[in-house]
Amino acid sequence: MKKTLLFAFGLLLTSLLHAQSFEVKGASDNHKGHIGDLIKVPLSIKNTTQKTLSLVVRRTESQIGSTQKNLFCPDGYCLENSAEEIVIKLEPGQSLESFMLGLEAGLVPGVSTVKYTLINRANPTDYQDIELNFSVEERVAKNDIYSSRFVTVHDVYPNPVSDVAHIEYKLQSDQVKAKIVIHNILGSALSEYPLPFMETHVKIKTEELTPGIYFYTLYLENEGVMTRKLIVRR
Repeated sequence: MKKTLLFAFGLLLTSLLHAQSFEVKGASDNHKGHIGDLIKVPLSIKNTTQKTLSLVVRRTESQIGSTQKNLFCPDGYCLENSAEEIVIKLEPGQSLESFMLGLEAGLVPGVSTVKYTLINRANPTDYQDIELNFSVEERVAKNDIYSSRFVTVHDVYPNPVSDVAHIEYKLQSDQVKAKIVIHNILGSALSEYPLPFMETHVKIKTEELTPGIYFYTLYLENEGVMTRKLIVRR
């Protein structure tokens, strides 16, 4: 009888030690993107206890290209530093829907793999491993949305965009003054991006814009010559 009770107690103790205090959903194993993209994987993390929970999200292994970069994206905004872990806090019963793991896709197509471990800071035996695979593909041929003897401009990508969009262009003369202006549906200018002659690429930052429809206009010598739609999503 005593042996039975001790065995049952041992099973209970083991169960308690390995009890999961959190749930993670959304970490499907394959994610696709194109060269130059920021690929973000949203996770749903729920505290299943009645206590405040601190979780360490730790990158344990990465097989990525030399032009690629892993990023932690709390609240959907990716951090620029290259830390190997980040700590997130969840209140009792809280579900966190805005945490993401990101990969800057870099300049070369291929498949990359990144492994993470989520650990209960108060109980290291309480953890969950996840593995993310990223498939980076060549981008289809870019469309010229404006071409003249002064400048050629390709369409913005990605569109819709969450954080950063890209525009590739080519100025034919250093005497031409060109810029891209972002404005809202009311026509109010929100940001401006010069197009230097010695460069061929500009990044359009959208992290401070609320989700919705915007427009970008190409200006030559302060005269608007082309306008296209830009959609911001989170």
